[in-house]
Amino acid sequence: MKFLTAGKSDKGVSRQNNEDNFCVDENLRLFIVTDGMGGAAAGEVASRMAVETIRDYVKHSSMGNEPFIGDYDKTFSDASNRITSGIRLANQAIYEASQSNVKWRGMGTTVAAALLDGSKMSIAHAGDSRIYLIRASSIVQLTDDHSIVSEQIKSGLLTKEEAEGSEVRNIITRALGSAPSVDIDLDEIDITDGDRVVLCSDGLTTMVSDNVILSTVAVSDEPDRACSALIDIANKNGGKDNITVALVYLFEDKTFSKKIKNLSGWHN
Repeated sequence: MKFLTAGKSDKGVSRQNNEDNFCVDENLRLFIVTDGMGGAAAGEVASRMAVETIRDYVKHSSMGNEPFIGDYDKTFSDASNRITSGIRLANQAIYEASQSNVKWRGMGTTVAAALLDGSKMSIAHAGDSRIYLIRASSIVQLTDDHSIVSEQIKSGLLTKEEAEGSEVRNIITRALGSAPSVDIDLDEIDITDGDRVVLCSDGLTTMVSDNVILSTVAVSDEPDRACSALIDIANKNGGKDNITVALVYLFEDKTFSKKIKNLSGWHN
């Protein structure tokens, strides 16, 4: 499976600092979006720590140099357990750092991560950063938001339309760094020729609808341009938060090799 990738982050219109971070590591086939929280620069510290810790762990563990962290889930592949272990390690690092530095007290971050392994993609997340799959002109959210309004929607207390105007819309129920351990949602999906994967912070999804994300990504054959377009739309719609997008376009040799030869950034 070959792929085209891109990632971009913007502070948005209303925010002075950018507390989001992302990773697009083509060699590791690892993609991460994090959205930090905390006073002063603490959110930026947490989101950066998460990206760096997960990336370093996946790199070293893929060479057999790192043990799995926590319980190994036999229902999932080594790749899925590897990315989960990296997130657990990041949670520990952020929590310990927040306890040792008063300026970082209470810091945390969301995480949405994907790891490609052949024709499989492992996804893991905590918080309200999202992963979408675009396939055959449709968009599916692969992650569930860990937020108060999401729980209220599931319980029937709010409709999706009511949730958009909720005063607690931005309050999440799960994040890295808030406790010594964290529950991580893990899943695996089969990927196929033509799939497009979107990882993003809520700075995109609160400003841009799923249908607009779908149409913007679907019409662009270059993920770099699609990332820029999505960020521009979010900012034109208010840009109330930091905006981060990472895109992965997946191809098989037979159908798409000729199409992508003239595009930069294609990888085996």
